[in-house]
Amino acid sequence: MLRVVFAVLAGIFGAALLHLVIILALPHFTGRDAYTRVEAEGDLNEFHLLDGKPDSSGLSNGDPYVKTAVCAFDLEETPMRFSAKGNVPFWSLAIYDSASNEVFSMNDRTSVGGIVDVLVGSPVQLTTLRKALPQSLQQTILVEMARPDGYAVLRTLAPQASFDDAAKAFLAEAGCSEFGGE
Repeated sequence: MLRVVFAVLAGIFGAALLHLVIILALPHFTGRDAYTRVEAEGDLNEFHLLDGKPDSSGLSNGDPYVKTAVCAFDLEETPMRFSAKGNVPFWSLAIYDSASNEVFSMNDRTSVGGIVDVLVGSPVQLTTLRKALPQSLQQTILVEMARPDGYAVLRTLAPQASFDDAAKAFLAEAGCSEFGGE
């Protein structure tokens, strides 16, 4: 009798574990994970403004008071620099690797001078940069990322219609570009 109970419990536990693994692995195998969707928005190294309605990749900006832009990037050759300035009531930047693990996040309250100025690179790239840090990077936040592929999400607040133009301009002028060694 004990063997039957053990076999039943092992079967139930095994089935539950198998279902959990399948559910968690499904986005990876379907190609519809967040990184793939952001990558489908358009060119790499460029912020793409999301609309209120889902686009062809399935991404949308569901909150009418928040404006969002996304940028897919590749650190294989060179670090990436994220920058933005503007008169908006609030902004936040989150950087994710290609597995959608959050690597870094900040907002206007935790930034230097209230502006977006972040350089993301591999550990080797940033170690090389730190040896002779250019003057232009003295106030820049340096972020190490182990995986070469990733994406950034930049959000800004537009609590009233009068803030929409400033929010859209902030996102349209935001930079997601390869670092040129300035």
